[in-house]
Amino acid sequence: MDSLLSMRSEPAVGLCNSAHGPPGIGGAAKRVSCRRGYCSGSSGVNGDICSVPLSQSVPWIPSPHYATTKEDIYDTKVTTLETGIRVASQNKFGQFCTVGVLIDSGSRYESAYPSGITHFLEKLAFSSTPRFPNRDAILQQLERHGGICDCQGSRDTLIYAVSAETKGLREVIEILSDVTLKPLIKQEELDDSRAAIAFELESLDMRPDPEPLLVELIHAAAFRGNTLGLPKICPEMSLPLIDQSMLYTYMRNYHTPERTVLAGVGVDHDTLVDLAREYFVQNTPIWNENPNLIIKSREGLDLSLAQYTGGIVQVEKDLSDVSLGPTPMPELAHVVLGLESCSHRDPDFIAFCVLNMLMGGGGSFSAGGPGKGMYTRLYLNVLNRYHWMYNATAYNHAYVDSGVFCIHASAHPTELKELVEVIVKELVNTQYGLSQMELNRAKTQLQSMLLMNLESRPVVFEDIGRQVLATGERLPPSHYFDEIAKVTQDDIERVAQRMLRSPPAVAALGDLAQLPTYESIQAALASKDGKMPKRFSLFRQ
Repeated sequence: MDSLLSMRSEPAVGLCNSAHGPPGIGGAAKRVSCRRGYCSGSSGVNGDICSVPLSQSVPWIPSPHYATTKEDIYDTKVTTLETGIRVASQNKFGQFCTVGVLIDSGSRYESAYPSGITHFLEKLAFSSTPRFPNRDAILQQLERHGGICDCQGSRDTLIYAVSAETKGLREVIEILSDVTLKPLIKQEELDDSRAAIAFELESLDMRPDPEPLLVELIHAAAFRGNTLGLPKICPEMSLPLIDQSMLYTYMRNYHTPERTVLAGVGVDHDTLVDLAREYFVQNTPIWNENPNLIIKSREGLDLSLAQYTGGIVQVEKDLSDVSLGPTPMPELAHVVLGLESCSHRDPDFIAFCVLNMLMGGGGSFSAGGPGKGMYTRLYLNVLNRYHWMYNATAYNHAYVDSGVFCIHASAHPTELKELVEVIVKELVNTQYGLSQMELNRAKTQLQSMLLMNLESRPVVFEDIGRQVLATGERLPPSHYFDEIAKVTQDDIERVAQRMLRSPPAVAALGDLAQLPTYESIQAALASKDGKMPKRFSLFRQ
């Protein structure tokens, strides 16, 4: 015990237990020598470390030598192979990599099919292939290299991704090639996927968080019956209609090399190109090997451009008992108010992103802290002023040919009319009264969010894949950082006026007895003050 106490009383290396300073401070009348020889009063040969300012290097310590990379950390290489498939990669230090296949596919292309094809493909991903008898065999192969896999479908992209040790890159590419080009889609797998989607639809209708359903509704209202307005979540009526031949026909039309990107982070580019040539160029898709799998009458691509229409979609629903437990959520009505923004190729895209950050928002139960958006307009002007407002959040959904800027707000059904008035007023005010401090804060938040998100390897992978899929190249983060810095007050006011010229898209869920009419919302958005037009009636409302 005595030896332990004596060890604990020793000062740390580089520190001094002497009482330094002028006499009379801390009871020290003179400088006392350090025990380990780091001060001038000692017999050490290193000199007086306590007299070296923190702004200078210690002179008797050798200069450090830092590791350097041979290439820019943001250098993304892109190679187009002879079939049209693009291979994109960025090297990154570490023993793990993220590799995946991104396909220009999604629910927006399902106009000639029952809605839900993409949803089924997402559920069927990483199932049986000619090399692997079932999903378990694929997962066991990935586990040998510490790997995990996932498939995510959206309105315009289908992504198959794997994260694993870099030394298992060949096996990972082999698996990705099999699951994208040679899925067997056995009947039992199709039935399991159908059951999983049916359960998902049932749970979606019961869950207290309505966000996925509201995203569906606002797209259906903004792009009525075309492209981005087609449902991403498989409707219940489509469950018995989708079969193996429809899935193969869809993949035959859209899962082609020129619509595909093989992207990787943490891999050598030349190695990835060689493996892509071996497993993707030389590998024939199963639907080309057996033409009987496809439906001849459904061949061909849907190249329609998104047509923003605006409109209203209302879903009356009793939300009074959606949550269980001792402290259930209050009954809420949800409204999403949207306007046309722009595509991610549009010159105004960055300005819309800054406007989205400027509006910000969230839930009233969490006003956030420094850097969490508590100074955004939806916090200052909405959540902090109206105690009955439970949520107000801004979103900007951007696609290759259009986009929708929207605000989702929630309150008790009796406050629905005032809720819409408050949100409409905030949208109208986006074109007025923007201060330079407010703009600078929004730009700084967006820049920091951009850079922090790109510290994650899977996020870098998706960023590379989506950019190369859309434009054929990947612009570095520094480009977007600089573009954000260039946004001015005039830019924000211009894009605000631009979106206010479009007809509104309204999605509403819950008890909607107090919801204003679509015509009233449209008239208020066209006014200068955002006030709802007064309605006259002989009867008290």
